[in-house]
Amino acid sequence: MFQHIITLVARFASKIKPLGVVWGLSALLLMPSPGQAQGVTIPNFWDPKAQLDRPDLPTTRTIRFLVDDDFPPLHFPGLDGNPTGLSVELARAACERLGITCTIQVRRFDMLLDALNERQGDVVAAAIPITADLRRRFAVTAPYFKIPARFAVRKDRNQPAPEAKVLQGKTIGVVGGMAHEAFAKTFMAGGTLKPFPELAAAQAALKAGEIDYLFADGLGLALWIGGEDAGGCCDFSGGPYLESRFFGEGIGFIARTEDENLRRGLDFALQQLWKEGKYAELYLRFFPISPF
Repeated sequence: MFQHIITLVARFASKIKPLGVVWGLSALLLMPSPGQAQGVTIPNFWDPKAQLDRPDLPTTRTIRFLVDDDFPPLHFPGLDGNPTGLSVELARAACERLGITCTIQVRRFDMLLDALNERQGDVVAAAIPITADLRRRFAVTAPYFKIPARFAVRKDRNQPAPEAKVLQGKTIGVVGGMAHEAFAKTFMAGGTLKPFPELAAAQAALKAGEIDYLFADGLGLALWIGGEDAGGCCDFSGGPYLESRFFGEGIGFIARTEDENLRRGLDFALQQLWKEGKYAELYLRFFPISPF
């Protein structure tokens, strides 16, 4: 299933590379506790009952974060050419919260983990999916972001929320070979699945009214819904869907195993950034349309 997860990252798709539904999926929908601000749903991945302790971290050490700059809105070049995005700004905010000095260094996405292993940096802050294998090899924080699956519909069709009975006989667009298609085959047997070779083709079909629903990567859909190509045609319906067996465990900061204390510090900082409203502030900056 790792292959399905990694293909969620669109620019690597050609290589190796996010309450309404009532058909017994309640055990499979890992719904975050969302917040609301300015009409945007802000996910919460932190257990409010868990009280993390702040470890002692040496203030004399400069922590080098490694990022990729080609996956907006998580990491990309800003107007000044410097890296920015949710992952990058969370890294900066975590360092400030911990009172430690940090730098941001850009590497190619497929070289990030190698660079971390070779001690060219200390923490990776990029959209590398958390897996059991990644946790065995590295010290990984709890996820600060997940890429949900979502339904999209045309606004003018007044399609009801995608419940089991509603999907009977409906045409559901999916991207062939992705985890979303596998999920749909398992849990949406009443609908007629129409695979497309890529998300852009499925989006064009929804806009043209050739399919009733599109079930796909919520991050890609959010960027499209809010962009010029959609032309205001469409919106989300139902979800989000976060079943980890299909859509992965999310994205966290990645350090070397010997830096477990640093990992604990970053987990503490991320939880505090959520509690203090900084996470919401950054999320709203980069997600005018939330995939949640």
